[in-house]
Amino acid sequence: MEGPTPVSALIHAATMVVAGVFLVARLFPVFVMSDPAALELVGYVGAFSALFAAVIACTQTDIKRVLAFSTMSQIGFMMFALGVSGYGGEEGVGFTASMFHLFTHALFKALLFLGAGAVIHYIHSNDMRDMGGLRKHMPITHITFLIACLAIAGVPPFAGFFSKEEILLAAYQHNKLIYGVALFTSGLTAFYMFRLYFRIFWNREHQAQHDHNHAAAHDHHHGEGGWVMMMPLVILAAGALLAGFIPFGNFVSSDGATLASEFHLTFSIAPVLLGVSGILLALLFYKSENDKADRVVASLGGFYKMVLNKFYFDELYLFITKKIIFNFIGRPAAWFDKTIVDGTVNTIGNGTITVANRIKEMQSGKVQEYAMYFLGGAIGLAVLFIYLWK
Repeated sequence: MEGPTPVSALIHAATMVVAGVFLVARLFPVFVMSDPAALELVGYVGAFSALFAAVIACTQTDIKRVLAFSTMSQIGFMMFALGVSGYGGEEGVGFTASMFHLFTHALFKALLFLGAGAVIHYIHSNDMRDMGGLRKHMPITHITFLIACLAIAGVPPFAGFFSKEEILLAAYQHNKLIYGVALFTSGLTAFYMFRLYFRIFWNREHQAQHDHNHAAAHDHHHGEGGWVMMMPLVILAAGALLAGFIPFGNFVSSDGATLASEFHLTFSIAPVLLGVSGILLALLFYKSENDKADRVVASLGGFYKMVLNKFYFDELYLFITKKIIFNFIGRPAAWFDKTIVDGTVNTIGNGTITVANRIKEMQSGKVQEYAMYFLGGAIGLAVLFIYLWK
């Protein structure tokens, strides 16, 4: 997150962070052949991750951090889809849904990160509290970012709707508890993404925005960026809009056979209504400046503070690493390495040098001395064989 935004987009959309999902998918036959508890564990860990990260994303103000926790949540969706999947045929719909969501997520998450990069480039801040009213100044970024938000929120006919529906269907068929968590989390996803959208592009223009506009009036390079920045947004927006119509089961399935995707209208009503409810709630709280969100925050008290601080996981990691691992494992290991391992090697090396220094005096280069050594050796051998070994 500290690096350039295009790097964040690549990492969060298609490479490093989804490698775990891809690895579980590649090893899926091994999971299926092992104890059923293995896939159950994958399912429950995925569902927890999806909900846990979505809750945290509702409180963050750094726009890239919101998207980072969003990625963690969406990876949770992919993971529990694998966890509730069987092998082959209709039983394997969770596997196909997971890979389908990995594919569609790559499109709209890359779009979200590059859109966030365009916003940061324009406003010179990562904090959504410095933003507002940008739709008038960044029309292309605004429209493409809105398409990405609709896609991740699961609104039809955008790409995320189709892949998320298949994930929810797989969960509904195999584990009602995970389905319930997933359904609630999908509504939460719509809320925090449109919280981000309204805080950036609607709400009110903050002082930082006024200052930027005033400075930009004297700078002919101002604006939301040239075609180099806008073209990827437009291409990815097209993908986020149309990718859901790809018959993904024809290309990817758990057993390699074609899996026809079926659209269940009645099943989709609840997820879509929940997603729309999340969007409307964000609209109520954040479209225009008001104190509704502040009142809710005040009513939550300590719980909100705990979520804002990411449930103190960072502090927990630092405590475990610095206080426990470093002190009780790292320091003794470092002492053993430096004293015993390095000490042994250094002693052998120093001993070799000492012996070499002593015996190198014998290599004087004087033939007379070598003759004396030879004569002494010959006499010694003669005494040994003639008198001692009779």
